[in-house]
Amino acid sequence: MSVSSIPASPRRGLRERFLNLINLRADEQGRTLLMFAFYTATSMGILWLEVSSAELFLGKYGAARLPWIYIFSAGVGLGMSVVYSWLQRLFPLRWVIVLISLLMALPIPIFLWGLSVESFTFLTVFLLRLWIEAIYNLNDLNLSVTANQIFNIREIKRAFPIISSGNLLADVLSGFSVAILMRFIGLQNVMMLSFGVMIVGTVILYYLSVNYAHAFPDSPKRQAQDVESYQSRQRLKGAMRQYVVLLFSFFVLAQMLLFSIEFQFFQQLDRNLEVEAIAAFLGIFSGLLGLIELFTQWFTSSRLIEREGVFAVALVLPSVIVVAGMLTLAASFPILGGAEALFFGLVILKFFDEWLRYTLVATTRPVLFQPIPDRVRSTVQSWVGGIAEPLAMGGTGVAILVTIAVANRIGLDDVIIQSQIFLTGTVVAGLVWFGLMALLRTRYLNLLVQGAERGLTTFSDGDRRGMKKNLVEGLEKNKSEADKHSYIDVLSQIAPKELGEVLTPHLANFSPGLQQHSLQVMLDHPDPRYHQSVRTLLTQPRISPEVQALALRYVWLAQETYDINELRPYLSPDVDAVVRGTAASLMLRRGNINDRAEATATLRKMLVNERERERVMGCQALGEADYMESLSIYIDDLLQDPSLRVRRAILEAIAATQYKKYYPSLLRALQYKSTRAAASDALTRLGDEALPMLEALATDEYKPEALRNQSWQVIGAIGTSRALELLIQNLMSSWGPTRRQILRILLKLYQETGVKRSSLIDNALDQLLGRSGFEDLLDTELAFVGQILAAKLDLGQATTVEERLLLSALEGLEIDAIERLFMLLRFISPANAVQAAQASLSGSVSSWAKGLEILDNCLDISSKRTILILLDRQPDADKLKRLSLSTPLIAYTPLSPRDRLRQLLDLRSLLSDWALACCFHLAKAKHWNVTAEHTLALLQHPTGFVREAVLAYLAVASPRALRDILPRMQHDPNELVANQVNHLINTYNLEPEP
Repeated sequence: MSVSSIPASPRRGLRERFLNLINLRADEQGRTLLMFAFYTATSMGILWLEVSSAELFLGKYGAARLPWIYIFSAGVGLGMSVVYSWLQRLFPLRWVIVLISLLMALPIPIFLWGLSVESFTFLTVFLLRLWIEAIYNLNDLNLSVTANQIFNIREIKRAFPIISSGNLLADVLSGFSVAILMRFIGLQNVMMLSFGVMIVGTVILYYLSVNYAHAFPDSPKRQAQDVESYQSRQRLKGAMRQYVVLLFSFFVLAQMLLFSIEFQFFQQLDRNLEVEAIAAFLGIFSGLLGLIELFTQWFTSSRLIEREGVFAVALVLPSVIVVAGMLTLAASFPILGGAEALFFGLVILKFFDEWLRYTLVATTRPVLFQPIPDRVRSTVQSWVGGIAEPLAMGGTGVAILVTIAVANRIGLDDVIIQSQIFLTGTVVAGLVWFGLMALLRTRYLNLLVQGAERGLTTFSDGDRRGMKKNLVEGLEKNKSEADKHSYIDVLSQIAPKELGEVLTPHLANFSPGLQQHSLQVMLDHPDPRYHQSVRTLLTQPRISPEVQALALRYVWLAQETYDINELRPYLSPDVDAVVRGTAASLMLRRGNINDRAEATATLRKMLVNERERERVMGCQALGEADYMESLSIYIDDLLQDPSLRVRRAILEAIAATQYKKYYPSLLRALQYKSTRAAASDALTRLGDEALPMLEALATDEYKPEALRNQSWQVIGAIGTSRALELLIQNLMSSWGPTRRQILRILLKLYQETGVKRSSLIDNALDQLLGRSGFEDLLDTELAFVGQILAAKLDLGQATTVEERLLLSALEGLEIDAIERLFMLLRFISPANAVQAAQASLSGSVSSWAKGLEILDNCLDISSKRTILILLDRQPDADKLKRLSLSTPLIAYTPLSPRDRLRQLLDLRSLLSDWALACCFHLAKAKHWNVTAEHTLALLQHPTGFVREAVLAYLAVASPRALRDILPRMQHDPNELVANQVNHLINTYNLEPEP
């Protein structure tokens, strides 16, 4: 029975549909429900207090005193921030969140007592409003800290809209109920009810902290030590500090806009409504707004954030503020509406600000803290939330008072003009929001990538001139020989043409090993200016033969004039073979006919010498000469020489002299592990001349896969424009391991030149593929994965060995396709970000979530949503359902297991050899019919065990057809298949072919 055919209970199906409707996963529902209940209860209590206090405050003080509330609330908020941080140093975080929740409710009975004493009423109303403004931010901070502990970065995007909708549900319930409650039970009883509801929220939070204790740190957070460690290990003074400062600025700006719009809103209510009508208006306003916000959070926010991203969604609010503010500003002039238009415009502005702030913006808030390391995240959150928001509140209050004072002083005391000034400031602040979000987005992605990469950087990112200076200083210091070898290697990469200038002053003092290494890298760019310095090495009494040979070669290649007679003493049999062979090769290259004859005689003696070293040096000398025709009679014997060093040396000589007659020998040498490296180097040296025979070998399906892969590697090592064109063309037409191998080669070339932006690889990729070509390749991989998921689903539970083998093979194909997908993404997206995301996906749940978040922010392709769904950790059935809805590339129609197997065989060119064999073994075990087309095509498959599986299937499914086929396969090159054919011939008593 397939997975899709298992019936679900009506209750379970209804729950799953509901969770899908609100975009929530089954494993997230428990945590989300508890957080939602806690936030709803606490927010309802605070909202009852706010609506009650608004009527009291406007009646006692009026809207003109609101700026003073903002200023004093800033002090209270800062004090609460200090308390929050102080508590974290004394208690574990799971205790702190409960204590803070309790602390928010405890002063309410005191306020009730103050309101009952007439002499304290005036002060109590002020303090009550002050406390409400402070605990709003404290409640949101407590919620954000708790959510970041028990949800990862991807879960927050889905769960937090539901959780934060608790405030919206509280808006609805308290908004529609407050007028009734005030009328029937009175103000004091409403406040007492709010106290009770907030205590209920605290109890729920306590249960959550106990039930999910594993998500919280067990020990108190020593803030001072944490910050100090954080600064040293996470570079708080660098990118992380910039991000935290931007985050701080973002929250300050967002809160300043909130309080600015709130002040203007209450100012308009105070001027246009009676005091008694304000509470009723606010209740209805909050209730209607809460309903809209609630539906937005449940059915829109999480999907919108998952689809468009955090930063695109966060820009909706400032966009609306700017547009609505400008329209209200224009309509506020007397010719268009004046005071009445200003009132309605600010009500609408307040409506949109509340709606979008407590839905879209509130949902993005905890996500913005995710790039900060877990161990210090709550500290930074309490610092930003506890300081930035009170600072914004106080700053807004001061700004409002100063603006009013300055306007009155210069004669702009008209209330409409002052409202227009405030509106203008609101619009400007909305525009600043755009710039802040652009900067935040860049650093958000960079920090996620940094965290995934664990601080690893590439060499090419360094300052080359500074690095060269450090390397030169390292050569001069008393460093170990191994260090100096490393310095020389790095110098040869970053400054190859300046090696003579750097190394020749040190040659005389270097050890023989360092002298040899230095001369080897210097020979790539011989410079006449330094040949005299190198010549002095030839006069040293105890110079090693290897160094002497290299020095001799450098001197003769670097100098412009020479005397051939200087080489003759080195041809003596008493001279070491490496020096003698070098001198002979130089004489073959630069001498006249007689000189070349003398050198040839010397090399002939070396090539037939009994000693291995003589033959090896003779072969190397052949490669250093311009031609080897006169000594070619020895090549066949040298290729069969018992010494591996000799065989490798003659392969290098064939390539160095471009001796075409023996090119096939280079290809044969690729087959053997002992000579593979030498043959690869030799073919690479041939360049474009080797490409046709390498391509023929690489695309021959009947050759071993390792040999074909080696051929592709050599083509990549050649790296010319023609080689790149050949690789890219085969990338578009190949599949499976071949495509993966070509992608690896192209990626290596692309990354090696990624910083230099070499025009060779870039132009080849742009002209032959381009971005659209890469996206087409991505689409083919995604469509293929869709077919694999459908096959895994339709083939059902693995109850037999054959089913388990096929499902395992399909999972391997899925993993390979995803690996190729990541390779393709690195060409069209930031490579470091994609690589970091790929590494994160193989880690813990939290690490995997960060990997998806990196991809969500760094990919800019049409199939981004499909890729994120594919990489999500969901059951195959759910994943396939979502994929079918998100992209036309994947259209899933349930099939019977037999029909799905046939469809897999239709895709035989895309399946691995092992998957094809497993298909036939399963068909044999289940007695399923396979079409003749599939059978005949795969009897010709280049892999032996695939042909063996087809024959085993035919022996059960169609013995008559098998009798006709067996005689033609009797001489199969694969021993396994040949033995099987002979066994079947004997079984059926057939006459074997002669």
